Amino acid sequence: MPDFLKRRLFTACIAAVGVAVFLGFSLPIPFLLGPMFFCLIFALGGARLEGMGWLGSAFRTVLGVAAGASITPDVMQAVPEMALSLIVLPVFVICTALASYPLMRKGFGFDPVTSYYGAMPGGLQDLVVFGEEAGANVRILSLIHATRVLFIVSIAPFILGHVWDVDLLARPGVDAADSPPLQIVLLIAAGLGGWAIARRLNIFGSSIIGPMVLTAGLSLSGIITQRPPAEMIWACQFVIGIGVGAKYAGVTWAELRQVVLAGIANGAALAAVSAVFILGVIATGLAPSLEAFLAFLPGGQGEMVVLAIIAGADLTYVVLIHIFRVALVVMLAPVLMKRLMKG
Repeated sequence: MPDFLKRRLFTACIAAVGVAVFLGFSLPIPFLLGPMFFCLIFALGGARLEGMGWLGSAFRTVLGVAAGASITPDVMQAVPEMALSLIVLPVFVICTALASYPLMRKGFGFDPVTSYYGAMPGGLQDLVVFGEEAGANVRILSLIHATRVLFIVSIAPFILGHVWDVDLLARPGVDAADSPPLQIVLLIAAGLGGWAIARRLNIFGSSIIGPMVLTAGLSLSGIITQRPPAEMIWACQFVIGIGVGAKYAGVTWAELRQVVLAGIANGAALAAVSAVFILGVIATGLAPSLEAFLAFLPGGQGEMVVLAIIAGADLTYVVLIHIFRVALVVMLAPVLMKRLMKG
């Protein structure tokens, strides 16, 4: 067996122990936070962990399928109302850049490109990929965003439980045993097929947006009649949790002191900016409070969609806001970096 497969198997075993411990102590979101924290602990202890590679993206398709299956004719009627929230996003991205870029550039001394992509909110994988293409330091970006996501995802469940009384141990869907086998086959086919088509067309956020669009079409036509069963959602959480925790493999004390601290500071700064926008969106009636919280919170899009599924929030709204936010971060990069570096 190749060495990297042995490391992946070892990592999966550690993650499974994390799930068991979280279940045993009735801790929240065991299939996400269990793998995340146990992989983090073992990575900091020097264990040679390995992420799931392309499997990580494959399992993210479940989130797109879940969002697409939630799109019904009633949801389509609400799309114009969702569009109003998109108007807020450019202002949100600019404000986060103004708050976090100086912190990364002057406070922690990272180079301009790494500072920009490290400062911005978005999906961990997406920003690392786009930052690498722009010439950023990939290792620093990975640790900054892994720490930001870990910080936000660790806090968010407790806010959901306290403010909205979300049952953080509830099943995120029906049992697979109670789902028609044809529906499960269609859900898997829509996920993998939508991802493949979106990748072929170079569509942004292909692992989520492709499955979401294809599944939405099948849902509106009455072919797909349910969301993915609980077991599929749990498997997705499990792989996402590994993806965040395993990023800390091989971290040095110097990186802990500088880069991980930068990730915590950035997460706190982004959370503060997000809080202002969340309250503004709620106050103006652009979105219900739960949806506004999950859509504008600066966690990774995959992690936030997982929380949205558990909380029973409007997945379409949450997914669209996160997808468009990352798209804006990338599209505005040349203009914002030019302005920020002048300052």
